[in-house]
Amino acid sequence: MELGQVSVNPKANIYFEGKCISHTVTDVNGKRKSIGVILPSTLRFDLSTSEIMEMVSGVAYVSINGEKEKTYQEGQQWEVGAGGYFVIRALEPVHYICHFE
Repeated sequence: MELGQVSVNPKANIYFEGKCISHTVTDVNGKRKSIGVILPSTLRFDLSTSEIMEMVSGVAYVSINGEKEKTYQEGQQWEVGAGGYFVIRALEPVHYICHFE
């Protein structure tokens, strides 16, 4: 996967006692993304910014703002607005790219 010219923060972001680990990348225009993995678990993410979650591999079962859970796989994505939340259930490692809007 090519992301173009980016800078990478080598220090990992570790959340939920190590169940979600990511690295932040910033492109030449200052736009941030994180690239990471969610290990088998059920996690709730409360958002302060809008995010687009892009699936790289694995299967994720996701409920956005309390709606019915939907299944997402490689190549699919979902979007959540600032102030919203999503709950993700992973039965296997889920690799993703999070685009901050």
